[in-house]
Amino acid sequence: MANLQASIRREVEELFPEIERHYRYLHRHPELSYREENTSRYVVEFLETEGIPYRKNIGGYGILASIRGEKPDNGKTIAFVADMDALPVHEKNDLPFKSQTEGVMHACGHDSHTASLMGAAKLINRHRADFGGRVLLVFQPGEEKSPGGADLMLKDGLFDECRPDFIVKQHAYIDLPAGKVAFQTGTVMASADEVHIVVRGQGGHGALPHELNDTVLAASNIVVAMQQIVSRRRNPFNPMTLSFGKFIADGATNVIPDEVTLAGSLRCMNEAERRKMLLLIPQIARSTAEAYGCTCDVDLPDGYPCTVSDEEITERVREMAADFLGEACVSEYPARMTAEDFGFYTQLYPCCFYRFGVSPEGKTTGKLHSSTFLIDEEALKTAAGLFAYIGIEANGNYGFRQPTGTTYTPSCR
Repeated sequence: MANLQASIRREVEELFPEIERHYRYLHRHPELSYREENTSRYVVEFLETEGIPYRKNIGGYGILASIRGEKPDNGKTIAFVADMDALPVHEKNDLPFKSQTEGVMHACGHDSHTASLMGAAKLINRHRADFGGRVLLVFQPGEEKSPGGADLMLKDGLFDECRPDFIVKQHAYIDLPAGKVAFQTGTVMASADEVHIVVRGQGGHGALPHELNDTVLAASNIVVAMQQIVSRRRNPFNPMTLSFGKFIADGATNVIPDEVTLAGSLRCMNEAERRKMLLLIPQIARSTAEAYGCTCDVDLPDGYPCTVSDEEITERVREMAADFLGEACVSEYPARMTAEDFGFYTQLYPCCFYRFGVSPEGKTTGKLHSSTFLIDEEALKTAAGLFAYIGIEANGNYGFRQPTGTTYTPSCR
């Protein structure tokens, strides 16, 4: 094990210029969700050069690559996930590899995710003789935009030919210095559902309220009623938020419009509470609108489920991280109300979602989804090296067991 650690550390240092080149290319050429044609082609060209088998165009521009170990033992099948899409953000960093696509930027670190998995793939492929089982590499489109690339890939048969024992994803974490990683178990991120409401009535002159249906007042009370759902109808032990960031009443100082548009986001840390809220929201919205003589349409498109880190799988991966990086480089991150389409995987398979630090030591940089977000490129060594170590060593000294309650058997032995 110690020899493997030393070998991967040495090799990732040697490989770093190539990983950095991948990262800078991807940062320079970002693509929005479901438009990752060039990014997908770039990854495919890399896989072909490395002689790694793959399937492409899964759920859009998604790719599944596979590396089979050469040891004769019946090892585990492990899947790693990296997302490829960027955000509609105008980059303000002054860089030689600044985004060349106007209004589009890798402001969430997905360029580092993809480049790191490419680096890990090369390292794992070199070490095929050191492990049994199989490592699956998922390069995923559309994490940033509903319905979610994870859901689309799964529905398109991502794991139909080869089912993983467990799945691991890592995400750039600006609140931790480069070289460190953080773990958490249980529900680590919330579900996310969009709420779209249109209130309709007979508008008119604001000075003659008795001759109209006040759509603005009805919509305002719907927003208030929604907050009362959260405060009075949910289990207080289950965190939840329901926020409305869009309220369009296109009237005038003395004109009540016929129509008001609302849009918001429901975040839940419990799937049962989420299902309950998705039933209550239309009921309360319609009854409130009716009280003011109005009607309303409610649209709740399918969102992302909660992201759950399996306790046993996460503990084993955390142990490997501590062995590879040192215990001082491993910590915990707090659960939060942001969301990830990785939740689709966690609803079906045992999973681990951890974060790797990307902040330059002693410096400040932009937050996630901001126009000045930028990683310390040293973080690429940690991300690629740890993925490689997990992929090679998971079948060795860490005692992975079939998680309690699972009934499937991986089908790609």
